Amino acid sequence: MTVTVFTKPRCPQCDATKRQLDKLGIPFETVDLTENPSTLEQLQQAGFRQAPVVITPDSSWTGYRPDLIRELAKTAVAA
Repeated sequence: MTVTVFTKPRCPQCDATKRQLDKLGIPFETVDLTENPSTLEQLQQAGFRQAPVVITPDSSWTGYRPDLIRELAKTAVAA
């Protein structure tokens, strides 16, 4: 399962999301949007308006969403 977290520096919600993913043992890749302006533009065009943006094989969301991270952890265990 590939999980990508699009982040920006000094973002408390980004940091909380990454901590929760680590805590639940969910592997993820991080993309710093300040270093990837074209990716930021693509995410904005797709309707995302805040960081972090989390993309999983089955869903995507913005902001710190511990409820969705827990659901993702259940799916990862079942896989």
